[in-house]
Amino acid sequence: MKSICGIDCTTCPFSAGCKGCAETGGRPFGGACVTADCCRRGGTALSELKAALIAAFRALDIPDMEEVTDLNALPGAFINIPCTLPSGQAVKLWDDERVYLGNQLRKKGCDRCYGIAADERYLMVSEYGENGADAEIVVFKRWN
Repeated sequence: MKSICGIDCTTCPFSAGCKGCAETGGRPFGGACVTADCCRRGGTALSELKAALIAAFRALDIPDMEEVTDLNALPGAFINIPCTLPSGQAVKLWDDERVYLGNQLRKKGCDRCYGIAADERYLMVSEYGENGADAEIVVFKRWN
């Protein structure tokens, strides 16, 4: 498989369910890929988007979240864990077929993590336990 963004598909843990972004026109899992879209625009579009998103995540100033230093291309199905709303309803907010930018960061002082994810319009921070257990939305907002 050939990628648009330069990722080495042979080392990707999601390659079994991927059709390759070069072959699918930047839609490796069926939906759009934020990374491929930036790469098609050329120049520094991807690095600019990552820098803007990192700044937006840092501006949230979540005190016990590790510092955001990098974002990775992640399939929606991987990041789209059910989060419990205050009403008790579990919801998924991302599209399983899209590819987003995100990362997992440790929550300081405990064994929980923060999952961060974003696309061109929205960003989300969720907190969860091992294997995504007991996920809660910390922030979901339009950022751009």
